[in-house]
Amino acid sequence: MSVIAKDENMNIVIVGHVDHGKSTIIGRLLADTKSLPEGKLEQVKETCKRNSKPFEYAFLLDALKDEQAQGITIDAARVFFHTEKRKYIIIDAPGHIEFLKNMVTGAARAEAAILVIDANEGVMENSKRHGYLLSMLGIKQVVVVVNKMDLIDYNQDRYEDIVKEYTAFLKDIDVEAETFIPVSGFMGDNIASVSEKMPWYEGKSVLNQLDSLENKKQIGKQVFRMPVQGVYKFTAGGDDRRIVAGSIDTGKIAVGNEVIFYPSGKKSKVKSIEKFNAPTQTEEMAGSATGFTLEEQIYVTRGELACILGEDKPETTTRIKTKLFWLGREDLDTSRDYFIKVGTKKVKAELEEVTTVLDASTLKNTVRQNIKRHEVAEVVFKLEKEIAFDKASKIAETSRFVLIDDYEISGGGIIVEGLDDGNKNLREQVSKRDVKWIESAVTKEERSVRYAQRPTLILISGNKGDNKKEIARYLERGLFLDGRSVYYMGIGNVLYGIDADIKEENSMDNRKEHIRRFAETSNILLDAGKIVFATANNITQDDLKIIHTVIKSDDIKLVCVGDVADPEISADLHFDSDMSKDEIFASVKSMCINSKIIFNPYFG
Repeated sequence: MSVIAKDENMNIVIVGHVDHGKSTIIGRLLADTKSLPEGKLEQVKETCKRNSKPFEYAFLLDALKDEQAQGITIDAARVFFHTEKRKYIIIDAPGHIEFLKNMVTGAARAEAAILVIDANEGVMENSKRHGYLLSMLGIKQVVVVVNKMDLIDYNQDRYEDIVKEYTAFLKDIDVEAETFIPVSGFMGDNIASVSEKMPWYEGKSVLNQLDSLENKKQIGKQVFRMPVQGVYKFTAGGDDRRIVAGSIDTGKIAVGNEVIFYPSGKKSKVKSIEKFNAPTQTEEMAGSATGFTLEEQIYVTRGELACILGEDKPETTTRIKTKLFWLGREDLDTSRDYFIKVGTKKVKAELEEVTTVLDASTLKNTVRQNIKRHEVAEVVFKLEKEIAFDKASKIAETSRFVLIDDYEISGGGIIVEGLDDGNKNLREQVSKRDVKWIESAVTKEERSVRYAQRPTLILISGNKGDNKKEIARYLERGLFLDGRSVYYMGIGNVLYGIDADIKEENSMDNRKEHIRRFAETSNILLDAGKIVFATANNITQDDLKIIHTVIKSDDIKLVCVGDVADPEISADLHFDSDMSKDEIFASVKSMCINSKIIFNPYFG
């Protein structure tokens, strides 16, 4: 039995046009490296015999994934094989155009790629699209496998024509293939060992070529990045751990490291590294799905990006310049909103501008404000909430995203750079505030348990004269009588107090500073565990961006009364100005219960 380098793993994505033989090559790799479950090869051969069906190595993959009925691979699936050098994870990305979207996520963790081209059919449009997409995702190590050489009688001229054509295409997109390998997956030629049927070929077999690829050992030496998948609390047997869980994209983390989460800026020290059914560890590296507990409990949510304090910070903004591959059924344009997902963070996105549009198979550029299916484009998105990320030129792993249109992944790509959204200086101030913040001896969680509520700013906006103050005070009184810890704060309370030094003229800069100070005051009250009711005349989207920068977005609810002045605003609740206070109170209380802002202290 071969000795496996158990401490070395490598992720490889395999792509190719439909029916170019990806599954056959994977089946061969599994069989020839003896990586199949015991008896699986014989079982599949026997099944074929009973059904009077000729055996194919592609059936091994189908059997492992239970996809024989479909006949094609329809999702990015992972299969495993090993050599004496290391373990491999093959990410099988689909060949059908309709399923290209899965390759965006399937290829996300790949360090290299096998791109399959049929020697008989030659270079197809999808072959070019796959090449461009791999390039865009930053996968530099690409092995091009020219399959089905047996169908062309191992013809060297035909093989070299394909190499010449595809090399020219890759050169146009600044990609250089590691090598081209002529193979027959069906016959096993040049898969695990070099075949005698192609004496003119002097290179390595697929297996030897994979072993010669460079593993991303340096990924552990990069700055630490881990998108938070979730925070899990255990209660059985007196266990009070809260484990922050996720997959480490880059870098490493160790007990004692001070971690900071973006974009919230919250920080704490790592108390322990947690891994299911594994010995106690004091550090974890990139590529691991892991968890850790914190010395001081802080409220962290899915979508935050965990980093180490003192290392290079990620970028945070609500405007991003991207390069994307569009796969949606309808054109990408400005007529509707989308959702963008970076790591584990999902936010609403609006297409602000299309810079250029490129056909990924012909590489022709056009300039227009809509993007058709299978086109690549450079575009600017405006986001509803800020996100944390790295530019593709700095850390590829945390620059990648997928775009969701009508509940379907319809595209994906990379973030080229973060753009100024007018709140950069404020964001830096808030980040500094959070780093320097001296935590209370009573944690936010302890207050939440004591008061049976989650601190939240409920902001009530409307036109002047819409009775907002009376509504806010009525809501405050009602929840107070229910036993809640609440406080009403009108912007006027701030305007003639801590804002007294600001000149009265109603300039845009003055308004921004008024809103900032209001938000900072609210933030202190939230830190004290309060539910804060506040009122403001005609709040705008720009005002909300300032408030969302100062206060964590999950801690804010917007209630609008009467007409909404800014059409970009999306309110959590909206009432007619003539609705009774009792009706409004019932709806707001229901929202608080459903959003778990208030809860039963005994039942959660």
